[in-house]
Amino acid sequence: MQEISSIVSTSAPLLAAGRRMRRTPYTARVEAAGCRVFSVYNHMLLPEVFRGDVEDYHHLKTHVQVWDVGCERQVQIRGRDAASLVQRMTCRDISRAVPGQCLYVPLVDEQGGMVNDPVMLKFSDEHFWLSIADSDVLLWAKGLAAGLRLDVDCREPAVWPLAVQGPKAEDLVARLFGDEVRRIRFFRFATLAWQGHPLTVARSGWSKQGGFEIYVNDWALGERLWDACFDAGRDLDVGPGAPHNTERIEGGLLSYGNDFDNGNNPFEIGLEKYVHLDRDIDFVGRRALAAIRERGVTRRLMGVFIEAMQLPACEQGWPVFAEEQRVGEVTSASVSPAFGEGIGYAMLDRSHWNEGTALDVLVPGEGKLRARVTPLPFIAPRPS
Repeated sequence: MQEISSIVSTSAPLLAAGRRMRRTPYTARVEAAGCRVFSVYNHMLLPEVFRGDVEDYHHLKTHVQVWDVGCERQVQIRGRDAASLVQRMTCRDISRAVPGQCLYVPLVDEQGGMVNDPVMLKFSDEHFWLSIADSDVLLWAKGLAAGLRLDVDCREPAVWPLAVQGPKAEDLVARLFGDEVRRIRFFRFATLAWQGHPLTVARSGWSKQGGFEIYVNDWALGERLWDACFDAGRDLDVGPGAPHNTERIEGGLLSYGNDFDNGNNPFEIGLEKYVHLDRDIDFVGRRALAAIRERGVTRRLMGVFIEAMQLPACEQGWPVFAEEQRVGEVTSASVSPAFGEGIGYAMLDRSHWNEGTALDVLVPGEGKLRARVTPLPFIAPRPS
């Protein structure tokens, strides 16, 4: 998910909508709340900016926001061989997962390339959801199931997540679902009733501020639940929001399609702890990843500090140089209020990925800006 740091002028080209660009149960409420920018994610509308980039950032880190993340599609895998198929898709060992647990599960192809990096929700040994990032996973699952002749049903269920994120998120969600919400541990979920409707509620979300994702399974409930969040959270300064580029970079959250894609393997993007080659599991890409681990990688995603107090949107990737030699590219960047300068991710050659290495970043409209390499995740300074 990629934030847009500047609002498009009314004279800019517009994006035509159609049935291929799907709305969510919350879209009408999002529009009424003053959403100023949308993006497209998994063929669906994703709100991006409401008050403004800086205002949305501070509100998220101080209060509580309601996010339309209906674009966070679920790939449902059910049947006798469901656990086997999910394990074939991911390099992470899922054998110890229990019902009610979420796991971050990088999906890899036969060459070790990243297919997606979803969160897995385990309902039972025969029922899983993969809550996917922005790439098509359903057909990959169906293809593997057919090729391996597995007894499973793979489909996209009618489910549209609504996220509640921010320091006051628990108080707001507890007002809707009761104090049982407070007993849900991080990356766990429970089925809780709201107005007589059983809904999956997970302590998760694409921010580091804490919160929940509510998996709404009835289109007609969408606007009612949205309104209930705002009615119940008036004294909490609840507001509309969206995944925020600056906040997610500060927190070390990666974006499929921006920071990595199918051309990258887990070792290049710092996900080696999820590559369980030393366990007795069978997954697509096992041989390829074993070979990559043996020879090592020649590039790696690192953090960079950029000496700037304003930066444009990183739409195409920015070239990174050491003197006149190109050594990588910045994949995402933003000016961080917490650090007081620009921060970002950069895919860097082995020769220049060490902490503290001085670099130059060629930024559109700004020229070459000084930068330095830092490990991920960023460590935010303590408030004075």
